[in-house]
Amino acid sequence: MLKRKGKYVVAVLGATGAVGNEMVATLEGRDFPIERLRLFASERSEGKTLDFKGKKIPVEVPGKDSFKGIDIALFSAGAERSKTWAPIAAKSGCVVVDNSSQWRMDPEVPLIVPEVNSHDLKWHKGIIANPNCSTIQMVVVLKPIHDAAKIKRVVVTTFQSVSGTGKKAIDELLEQTMDVLNSKPVKCNVYPHQIAFNVLPHIDKFLKNGYTKEEMKMVNETKKIMGDDSIRLTATTVRVPVFRCHSESLNIETQKKLSPDEARAVLSAAPGIIVFDAPDKNVYPLPVDVAGKDETYVGRIRSDESVECGLNMWIVADNLRKGAALNAVQIAEKLIETA
Repeated sequence: MLKRKGKYVVAVLGATGAVGNEMVATLEGRDFPIERLRLFASERSEGKTLDFKGKKIPVEVPGKDSFKGIDIALFSAGAERSKTWAPIAAKSGCVVVDNSSQWRMDPEVPLIVPEVNSHDLKWHKGIIANPNCSTIQMVVVLKPIHDAAKIKRVVVTTFQSVSGTGKKAIDELLEQTMDVLNSKPVKCNVYPHQIAFNVLPHIDKFLKNGYTKEEMKMVNETKKIMGDDSIRLTATTVRVPVFRCHSESLNIETQKKLSPDEARAVLSAAPGIIVFDAPDKNVYPLPVDVAGKDETYVGRIRSDESVECGLNMWIVADNLRKGAALNAVQIAEKLIETA
């Protein structure tokens, strides 16, 4: 746990990336108790500055002694850099909240969504993993349903924005869109196929079982976060030409029957969720409305009429906020609550 109370020295590794930028903005927006903020990135970003509470903070290149004196470090610099720097930071007495895939399935590292399993923070050993963005918003919704009716099986299809891949993907969607509209040849550098005006049923590498790594992340991370290996889950993850926010279609089969009204009541009472569900008035969650919001929005709640105890629903969350930066900052907030 943290060694002191009050204000903290906080670092962000990968500060100049899309998620790193969002981490800095989230720390400021939530008025996190910071004594000093330090920003780290690769050599390409050395000398740059980022604005924080009216000041320009310089970006540094990390070294073996960089994390001494730092209380909390938020990492969003990829698995390889996390593999290198997280143990060094932890040995320096810093608590690392890592947004990469490096530590998520390590049995010695808690995988945390504060609304679901903040109790697992008590056994961290200096490194805490932030789950995959598509997993986070899903388990926020699954947890209250599981508590109320015990989930047996989940079928999820995701519709994930390009910002989940990073700034280069955002730029590629913008450039391809302009090229298509101007009847110019489309260039594909980030994705194997054109993403503008298209959908790609392909996120991350394909595995021998025919699923992608992203799909299996959702399966394995959900069981770890929920603390229940009995939940059966299958996923299809799809990249769509949306800049920000992931959407998901959930089919949930439970042991106890929940009516749509009962599900709405359960979800409305749960932390981090907004039920936005009046289809007769064309009210349902949309990425353009949820972008920049902290909560996970849920709509289209209805019974699955093909099974006795089934529900369908549609959920949308900002993948850069709740799916990454906000969840990491919320973990840090939980740490200081118990300091």
